[in-house]
Amino acid sequence: MSDLPPHDPHESFDESFEDDSDDFDDIVAAETDRDPDLAVIEAGSRTLRTQGGGPQQADVPGRPEDPEVDRALREVEAELATRWGETKLEPSVTRIAALMDVLGEPQRSYPSIHITGTNGKTSTARMIEALLGAFDLRTGRYTSPHVQSITERISLDGAPISAERFIETYNDIKPYVEMVDSQQEYRLSFFEVLTGMAYAAFADAPVDVAVVEVGMGGSWDATNVIDADVAVVTPIDLDHTDRLGGTTAEIAGEKSGIIKQDATVILAQQPVDAAQVLLKKAVEVDATVAREGLEFGVVARQVAVGGQLLTLRGLGGEYDQVYLPLHGPYQAHNAAVALAAVEAFFGVGSQRPESLAIDTVRKAFAAVSSPGRLEVVRRSPTVVLDAAHNPAGARATAEAVGEAFDFSRLIGVVGASGDKNVRGLLEAFEPIFAEVVITQNSSHRAMDADELAAIAVEVFGEDRVQVEPRLPDALEAAITLAEEEGEFAGGGVLVTGSVITVGEARLLLGRR
Repeated sequence: MSDLPPHDPHESFDESFEDDSDDFDDIVAAETDRDPDLAVIEAGSRTLRTQGGGPQQADVPGRPEDPEVDRALREVEAELATRWGETKLEPSVTRIAALMDVLGEPQRSYPSIHITGTNGKTSTARMIEALLGAFDLRTGRYTSPHVQSITERISLDGAPISAERFIETYNDIKPYVEMVDSQQEYRLSFFEVLTGMAYAAFADAPVDVAVVEVGMGGSWDATNVIDADVAVVTPIDLDHTDRLGGTTAEIAGEKSGIIKQDATVILAQQPVDAAQVLLKKAVEVDATVAREGLEFGVVARQVAVGGQLLTLRGLGGEYDQVYLPLHGPYQAHNAAVALAAVEAFFGVGSQRPESLAIDTVRKAFAAVSSPGRLEVVRRSPTVVLDAAHNPAGARATAEAVGEAFDFSRLIGVVGASGDKNVRGLLEAFEPIFAEVVITQNSSHRAMDADELAAIAVEVFGEDRVQVEPRLPDALEAAITLAEEEGEFAGGGVLVTGSVITVGEARLLLGRR
């Protein structure tokens, strides 16, 4: 990054900001249960606060229309599928570091923003990408998993790379991948190869900045061969406990690995034990910290048609009348985190005292999309897709559904992975589902429908559970239930439990 974004001097930080701090503190107190006086803060972590007074994102791509391109993409997908999947890990960055070495360290040719956390990573990454693009920076975004197409994982300028470019990138690095494979105890995994492809594609573009979401954890995640200037930690909760640890503190320890020397750390609201770990790591590497609820946050929000209207407090001041076309309180918090991350990237609060141009910020947020996150794909009855796959995500989704939709009768369609806390997920949805249709997706990781149904019966009761192992049948059954008893106008369907379930439902319902 060589140039700061354009800004209007009349939109600079208002000196009355400090006079409004009491009101903001009241809002913070109502929104967070964190202890702001954690001893580790006093132990030496520096906090970031101001010193002075995009294009529309593309939808999810479908299969290539050209038969030859489709055939070539399927060949690449088949080759990648022979490698370790994303759930089989050998916790080390040795192999990906070796690949970066033979590729000439492409990940060091651009600055980056690195994102970890349990929930909200992809939506936050999309918001960061939209903001950076609105300020005329060329962006690369790497996220996972994909909803429908593997090409979604690597984006340039807000859109997934084309199938042709994906194939070309794979073929370009394939000889180097095979070279590393021959020298290592284990071959590069599926995720490691995709990470190498992303970093190479970004260097080839070239991009002005990369927005990178971890796959799992942080310290030993394949993405962690970058030295990001800005590290973002979205809310941490219990997930992947068999690999990351059984407490939020242990999980935070793994995720803190993305915090590098002298970086700026943007922390979403965290459990106290996780915050302690993250702040301690920041102290150790002399990183600057900005915490949601203290240095930045959500000042106000109200439900609007198709989304919500926000007032955000950033590192450089207040941004009002920000329309976000996404539902739920958690997306408002994701927006606050994304804004702070971009401000930090541009030096707001450290090198420059003024805020970002408000009109540009508004334009960027208004263009944000996040497929598979409370996405409406059909009307009459309304069918909503949401990729919640753990209890924390399910609780956030349940809250958002109640706020954004006026369903008189909501039917759930749930297909989950076998390695998830499915009981916790079902318990989170139980208060909002009149009935639930249990199904399974096509992944080898999918929990058997009968096994999942047995747990659902314990949570919902037998009368509220229906089993349809085939997803098309499950969707049809749920739509029929939503239309029953003359409640056609008020009935709805929520498809959830897994990104894969949501992606397959999206295709079945005609979204390509």
